[in-house]
Amino acid sequence: MIDVKLTLEEGTYLVRLARETVYNKLRGLEPPRVDESRLSDRLRMERGVFTTIYRVDSGEKELRGCIGYPMPIKPLYRAVMDTAIEAAFHDPRFKPLEMGEMDSCIFEVSVLTPLEKIEYKSPLELPKKIVVGRDGLVLKYGLYSGLLLPQVPVEYGWSAEEYLIHLSMKAGLPPDGYLYDGVEIYRFEAQIFTEVEPRGKVIEERLPKC
Repeated sequence: MIDVKLTLEEGTYLVRLARETVYNKLRGLEPPRVDESRLSDRLRMERGVFTTIYRVDSGEKELRGCIGYPMPIKPLYRAVMDTAIEAAFHDPRFKPLEMGEMDSCIFEVSVLTPLEKIEYKSPLELPKKIVVGRDGLVLKYGLYSGLLLPQVPVEYGWSAEEYLIHLSMKAGLPPDGYLYDGVEIYRFEAQIFTEVEPRGKVIEERLPKC
């Protein structure tokens, strides 16, 4: 059985691949060529993944694009290439990335574990079942759905209850949407690999848990 936890070397490869894929697109070149036979089994496994791009101005990180596949529908390396393009050029919240921004952008790849449904008798129990800094969350309610990566509540300093409120709004529901009958909440974990500076060293980010 394959150990699905990625090494730092594998995470570095994915972050570099994300950046190179976007760089090639900006130059009008074909996507990077990948020889699958030279990749580890983990990089060829189908995994959920998000690629996030931050713009760094005066030391502050500002979101520039984030798109992902919550479900494992493609080999990991291919999913990273696809989501990098989507985050750079098709995130509806932002204009397409330009070449002049590449030297001020940080690339980050979050590799997800499978979704696990959170079981509860009352939605009032939910905040106690969530660990901020460990759990990413997905809310599903009919045609409504929303996802927040585990690093998001840490970045904003949210409590578990605030996390659920923002998750509800991300899904297009009112702030108390997570309390509705029929809502399903799923959690997942993520290995987060990020550049420490534009084009810089890649580290595995470990979030504080609370």
